[in-house]
Amino acid sequence: MASLFRKPIGTLGGVGPKKQQLFEKLGILSVGDLLRFYPRAYEDWSAPCKIADVPENTVRCIKARVETAHKPFVARTGTILLKIDVTDGDDFMTVTFFNQRYLFDKLKDGGEFLFYGTVKDTGIGYEMLSPAVSDITAAEIHPVYPQTAGLTTRQIEAAVRQAVKLLPEKTNDPIPQEILDEYNICSLDFAIRRIHFPEKMEDALKSRERLAFEEMLVLQLGMARLKGSTKKEKATLKITEDHTEEFFDLLPFEPTNAQKRAVSQCIDDMMNKSYPMNRLIQGDVGSGKTAVAAAVCYSAVKNGMQCAFMAPTEILATQHYQSLSTLLADSGISIELLTGSVTPAKKRVVYEALENGDIDIIIGTHALISEKVVFKALGLVITDEQHRFGVAQRSALISKGDSPHIMVMSATPIPRTLALMIFGDLELSVLDEMPPGRQKVDTYFIDGAKRTRAYRFLKKHIENGNQCYIVCPLVEQNLSELQSAEEYISKLKQTPLGEYNLALLHGKMKPKEKEAVMSDFVSGKTDILVSTTVIEVGVNVPNATIMMIENAERFGLSQLHQLRGRVGRGKDKSYCILVSDNCSDSTIERLGIMCKTNNGFEIADADLKMRGPGDFFGSRQHGLPELKIDDMSGMDILEQTQDAAKKILSSDPDLTQPGHGGLKFETERLFEKAGGEQLQ
Repeated sequence: MASLFRKPIGTLGGVGPKKQQLFEKLGILSVGDLLRFYPRAYEDWSAPCKIADVPENTVRCIKARVETAHKPFVARTGTILLKIDVTDGDDFMTVTFFNQRYLFDKLKDGGEFLFYGTVKDTGIGYEMLSPAVSDITAAEIHPVYPQTAGLTTRQIEAAVRQAVKLLPEKTNDPIPQEILDEYNICSLDFAIRRIHFPEKMEDALKSRERLAFEEMLVLQLGMARLKGSTKKEKATLKITEDHTEEFFDLLPFEPTNAQKRAVSQCIDDMMNKSYPMNRLIQGDVGSGKTAVAAAVCYSAVKNGMQCAFMAPTEILATQHYQSLSTLLADSGISIELLTGSVTPAKKRVVYEALENGDIDIIIGTHALISEKVVFKALGLVITDEQHRFGVAQRSALISKGDSPHIMVMSATPIPRTLALMIFGDLELSVLDEMPPGRQKVDTYFIDGAKRTRAYRFLKKHIENGNQCYIVCPLVEQNLSELQSAEEYISKLKQTPLGEYNLALLHGKMKPKEKEAVMSDFVSGKTDILVSTTVIEVGVNVPNATIMMIENAERFGLSQLHQLRGRVGRGKDKSYCILVSDNCSDSTIERLGIMCKTNNGFEIADADLKMRGPGDFFGSRQHGLPELKIDDMSGMDILEQTQDAAKKILSSDPDLTQPGHGGLKFETERLFEKAGGEQLQ
């Protein structure tokens, strides 16, 4: 199958230059890519139902004969309506099509057809609105693919049918036979053919499980090899003396046991390992990651090293600068800030001081990777929120030292099993305790009918001098019923809250515009910030006491928890209000978890169990290779593939033995598509 990745998608019949561009929008450059472009769902046309047997609000296929096709007519709204009467031999049903006049010619002469849609019992008869329709030869399971404008799922299906015919009679399987047997996994040949065109739904499930297993195994092998490659580097700068207790004596508070443990693990890496530290400090919002970073910086500087601390935005960089300056105020350590807004004259002074070694700790944005930045002895690189930086940016900063130690800080709670894989190239320290005094944020779940009462609640807090966030899932309005930030703020101005200072923030704004809006909110000039999820990971505004999230059902639990973490940072009691008109059992269960607990790791565990690991990866928020299978079979597949990866790498760490060539190819292909590290 490897050769099909070298066969351009444009070589398939019916895929001309324009359609090729559309396929490329979906990341499909070759026939091999197309075969690995899996359906997101299926339409089961294989077993048509009787009209009266279709469960309410369920999509099904009906086989029926056309009795009467009424001529199309134009409704008062301008919509063209086509109504036909059909029967399955026992019951009659009215089928209505919208703006599909051309179907009249197909259906006017009668005959049997398949109608795929939702049957509704109106009390005076059955009806089906806007179904898909096909002749009875299409009675099979049809794949439904992710699409882009101009390229339908049926066009993708037609191309995939051609691609499947190009598969060799026997497809080479990258997974060794003993692994397939041990974990009862079907062959790649079966999986590729049947995930696209299953004869029964059990085939599709079996294929998805196998392909999910393969993707997870390939990811784990790649991450393990990355981790191994970092250990091949030799640590040139080491800590010879631990100054941790000296630093703790400077603090006005007692560190938590989790903070002490994390600092100890970092110091041990930098003192006793033969390779540079490469460690993730993972902790919930407010768990004290910055204090851990300051402690490690303290010992690093006392041992003659310079430290670089890179944050994704100027506001975050400034906050870290202020925090570390406070924590290290009486230490004699020199700290400076370097961001894009620093004046050219000031930058020249900073550049010179860094090169001379007069600055011990430099905190900044991507300005740190400028060619003009030269260190005398860069020994420790810290990045905040790893997923906000590309590999190239991190590498550019790391390259300014001679194999410096690396610390990554993440405020995204992830179950440990998953974290070990997501950050497989990093050692892991977890801050699972909260410092005393951290306030619990009370969380409430309401429907849209209570929104006016919620506004009164916001008004009361603003009158008391506090600030509020309102988060919407969309930037601008579309045809869906989801709240958009742009429309929301215009409507908000017509309510009693319109008398306050309102501001809008979303990802389509220019960086300087976003920085200006956030600066106004941080300084207290703005009372209510209406935003998309760009504030999910971000600034510390102790005066903000309410987080209101519209269409809360559209967010994952971990994302809701991150958003909630923007409040509860000051002395005043804080609240999170989840707004949703979706009353399904799953929504009530999910949002109920948010109301019961503030523990990010408990929430992440629940999120993983309810949604599967695919969503953790599919969001791309961790800079990982993109996986194709979104719905995986939970923790079992993680543990099985971790076990399988260990067995394979224990005897063949470089995947060079016979039988492992396919795994090596798939591992390199996955990481190459992600634009990540090169696997050696």
